[in-house]
Amino acid sequence: MRRRTPPPPAPLPQRDGVDPVRVRLPYGGTWATVREHLVQRLTGAPPGMVEAMFDAGSVVGADGRPVAPDAPYVPGMFVWFHRELPAEVPVPYPVEVVHRDEHIVVADKPHFLATTPRGSHVAETALARLRSELGLPALTAAHRLDRLTAGLVLFTVRPEERGAYQTLFRDRRVRKEYEAVAPYDPALELPRTVRSRIVKERGVQAAREVEGEPNAETYVELAGRRGGLARYRLVPATGQTHQLRVHLNALGVPVLGDPLYPEVTAPVPPGDFRRPLQLLARRLEFTDPVTGAEHTFDSGRVLQAWESYDAWAGRG
Repeated sequence: MRRRTPPPPAPLPQRDGVDPVRVRLPYGGTWATVREHLVQRLTGAPPGMVEAMFDAGSVVGADGRPVAPDAPYVPGMFVWFHRELPAEVPVPYPVEVVHRDEHIVVADKPHFLATTPRGSHVAETALARLRSELGLPALTAAHRLDRLTAGLVLFTVRPEERGAYQTLFRDRRVRKEYEAVAPYDPALELPRTVRSRIVKERGVQAAREVEGEPNAETYVELAGRRGGLARYRLVPATGQTHQLRVHLNALGVPVLGDPLYPEVTAPVPPGDFRRPLQLLARRLEFTDPVTGAEHTFDSGRVLQAWESYDAWAGRG
């Protein structure tokens, strides 16, 4: 069995908090040159982009030197380059830092901002912003929060400690508490614990509940009522995709502003920041695996529909 060579450190700096792309040339290929492989690999790139990167010296090897356009293909070789970032509409809300020490950063993410680069959201992400704003290029996310959900996200400062913090979430040793605004149903008996089996298929936007062994569990409690609206306190014991949104929808009280539940709606135009999803990651509690400290962090954000439904709905 061929032993995998660990990647060397990136020879290119970040741009706007975004890492350069790293490509390892696969074994068993029939390409004659590095350029030939990248042309075939980056099939979604605009015509001529790969050639232009080589001409500009933007594709580099582990030593930081440009890779020549006719450089021979070497299996296992690493190369780096920066892709042109997609045009992104800036999310006009700040990422608030709740806590920072030499090991972790706890951020209070606004609605509409992705946690980490993915798809068309790259520089306009909490990770990229915090790397630039805090001067912490090695910052990484210990977990993720949906782009449409606001609230607390834990980031790690030192790459060698990331695994210890990720293990907290994997082993369910982080107590997470959420808050949601949804319709009030006087017939809904609360508090209760909702258990179901949730599946999320690749390429399908919405998750769904199916028959079978439960893999999702959420404690739901009524935290307040104003007319036809209610504020719900949610404590998940598991972390399935869209779990809280699926469970509230199954109870007949879908989260206000949800574009997927109970039905998938047409996507809003870029830059439309009206009617944010009324779901907030309110609290994180855990024992620090590195320092042993007991941490409890609370979001300073409020859900707009609870404070002023008319303002959230665009009537005020």
